[in-house]
Amino acid sequence: MKVLVVGGGGREHAICWKLAQSPKVSQLFCAPGNAGIAQVASCVPVKATDVEAMVAWAKENAIDFVMVAPDDPLALGMVDAMEAAGIPAFGPRANAAIIEASKIFSKHLMEQYHIPTAQYRDFTELAPAEEYIRQQGAPIVVKADGLALGKGVVVAQTVDEALAAVREMMADGKFGASGSKVVIEECMTGPEVTVLAFCDGKHIVPMPSSQDHKRAYDNNQGPNTGGMGAISPSPNYTPEVARRCMEEIFLPTVAALQAEGRPFQGVIYFGLMLTPNGPKVVEYNARFGDPECQAVLSLLDSDLMDILMACRNGTLDHLDIRWKDGAACCLVLASGGYPGSYAKGLPITGLDEAGKTAVVFHAGTAEKDGQIVTNGGRVLGVTAVGCDLNDAIDRAYESARPIQFDAMHFRTDIGRV
Repeated sequence: MKVLVVGGGGREHAICWKLAQSPKVSQLFCAPGNAGIAQVASCVPVKATDVEAMVAWAKENAIDFVMVAPDDPLALGMVDAMEAAGIPAFGPRANAAIIEASKIFSKHLMEQYHIPTAQYRDFTELAPAEEYIRQQGAPIVVKADGLALGKGVVVAQTVDEALAAVREMMADGKFGASGSKVVIEECMTGPEVTVLAFCDGKHIVPMPSSQDHKRAYDNNQGPNTGGMGAISPSPNYTPEVARRCMEEIFLPTVAALQAEGRPFQGVIYFGLMLTPNGPKVVEYNARFGDPECQAVLSLLDSDLMDILMACRNGTLDHLDIRWKDGAACCLVLASGGYPGSYAKGLPITGLDEAGKTAVVFHAGTAEKDGQIVTNGGRVLGVTAVGCDLNDAIDRAYESARPIQFDAMHFRTDIGRV
């Protein structure tokens, strides 16, 4: 099969790395890809959000299957467009991807179908939102309704911080149209866990749990990022918690979307908070998380292509999906200044040495004059598998030691907090 993966970050590198191992995949393409992806797939210079151009390229090149990985093209209906052109595609259609594209939609869905989540109110105007914040006090959570590169959530510790966040979103247009409407939630407490799950519209198969580390600095300090590292599985996700999540959250979510005429085929990301009152949904995403994907797919012992096709064809219940014993850790090496402004084009050294003991997934890289250089905020995801979590963490940090580029920064406590 000729397979096209849409996207160009660390998540897409992990997906391409896994698909390249499938005997069913004869040719692998990625659009737009990056310097690391180019080592396992042919990169195509088409923007991930250019639906029309992507469909045209897939048709011209007789692509047999398309895997749409990022949130934006899913929300824009790329899967719908591929299927309309007669090209089988993995990922939710736009009417199901709305569980990520609109936080207001997902909160209403959970409320209607009694899926446990934080208490909330949603707002389309600034003054009532400000008044609600003053009434509720802090800590309190302010969320932009739409897609915001994982940065549209502020956990405000004071009323002033919450008011500033809602003004930035609604009045100052920090996230454009995505922040014109907001959700304001109670601040839940407890360990956070991510569970990614394959779904074919009716059936759901959870993957091993994972835990992302969003804050830029050690001890969960600093601004939110797209993710500074991830581990899998999470020590907090016990068999009893898993049972409750399946019964109270996962199956009801799939059934709710089906009842609404929005059957979900793809990967559902369940962001969970393990509160004193049981597991609750923090957020849904409509695709693999990044960097959770890198850690979780490192543990997959089955053919990913088989799973993607089963999700698309509604036959997920026919598969026996196998996972490796042990654990995985993905350590993100980021550009100095990230998630704020940062330099690009800085030479990276030590990749070959690091690759001897771990898989180095490229997130923000490019090739310039034969040299791999930085080209984004999150640059690399050094991902190691170990016999247990501590072993995996130690291996990831040890493997990352040879890698260097100017102003590189990373957290030293991934999996330890």
